[in-house]
Amino acid sequence: MAFVDQARIHIQAGIGGKGCESHYSDKYTRYPLPNGGDGGNGGDVIFLADRNLHTLLDYRFKQHYDAKGGAHGGSNNKRGKNGDDCILPVPVGTVIWDYDNELLIRDLTTHGETVIVAKGGVGGRGNNKNRTVTLPQPGETKTVRLELKIIADVGLVGFPNAGKSTMICAISKVKSKIANYPFTTKAPVLGIVDDDDDNKFVIADLPGLIEGAHEGKGLGHQFLKHTERTKILVHVIDMSGSEGRDPLEDYKQVCKELDLYSEDLSQKHRILVANKMDLPEAKKNLTRFKRKYTKDIIAVSAKEKEGLDQLVVKIRQLL
Repeated sequence: MAFVDQARIHIQAGIGGKGCESHYSDKYTRYPLPNGGDGGNGGDVIFLADRNLHTLLDYRFKQHYDAKGGAHGGSNNKRGKNGDDCILPVPVGTVIWDYDNELLIRDLTTHGETVIVAKGGVGGRGNNKNRTVTLPQPGETKTVRLELKIIADVGLVGFPNAGKSTMICAISKVKSKIANYPFTTKAPVLGIVDDDDDNKFVIADLPGLIEGAHEGKGLGHQFLKHTERTKILVHVIDMSGSEGRDPLEDYKQVCKELDLYSEDLSQKHRILVANKMDLPEAKKNLTRFKRKYTKDIIAVSAKEKEGLDQLVVKIRQLL
């Protein structure tokens, strides 16, 4: 299933039903009695957060959604039935924006959370109780922008080909695409790490960063927005320099991109991980790294599954 984290849709709430104008009379009634019932209210358009959904893909193929209109009122004071609501399920973590004015409508972060985005029209008034018949009101119309920001406890960040996909496969039950070329991961991949004590946490393998990502270059903002909800960032560094890069410069550049994107992101707790320690140049580069930056770094080999237990323990302690 394709991962889609943005969509734009048009929604229309239901129109109210017409009020009825009628009069009752029989041989015993000198003056006819008004008995027209009210029209029913139109249905609302409601968004529902559902943890079983993980993508906005469905809203790419269908962009128009309408709630049902209210039924018309009838004689003998019969009120029209309210129109059925249009309920639109979205993944937990979906942010709903008013497309026309870019105002935030709601950030749905909890399973089962709902929000009425377009209100149905009020039904027309009937003439019972000697009232004047009124016209029904139309339902609200909106164009909304849906933006999905995944919710995970831990986010793996780093340059392309740093070994993030291999790492998430090694410590969780997810099977991420792995290949020896950059940008294998084109969209966030979620995995669950648990143990016998049911001590679970959710970890996200996020697409690789490049220089200028905070300005939208490469996968840019599509990547960085998914880091905003994570509690901890695990910064994965290819300490071997196997792609011809300097791991010290990689560390510096990723820190810069995170800091420039947002102040909140720059203050998140980060765990440094030196990956690919099974390769030749890794130990020498790790010594240089500790000398220049910090010794607080966990050395692992995701491919050989070495040092990952220490990483998982550290994550659990911080969570």
